[in-house]
Amino acid sequence: MTTVSAREFNQDVSGAKRAADEGPVVITDRGEPAYVLLSIADYEQMRDRRSLLDALQMDDDVEFEPVVSRTLPRAADL
Repeated sequence: MTTVSAREFNQDVSGAKRAADEGPVVITDRGEPAYVLLSIADYEQMRDRRSLLDALQMDDDVEFEPVVSRTLPRAADL
């Protein structure tokens, strides 16, 4: 990941675009991260990812009944 100041970005936009082909470019403003420049390919890939919540969320029509075991756990064989 490349980091450039806003001033550096304004002075060399083409350089920042070339760096974005290699990975995200963080643009700082007064030393603090303010923006991220991405290639369109990286942006599309990021946009297509599902969130963990979406991936784990179950549909309402899934039927599930947990089985409760009434047996006691046995001692471990060491």
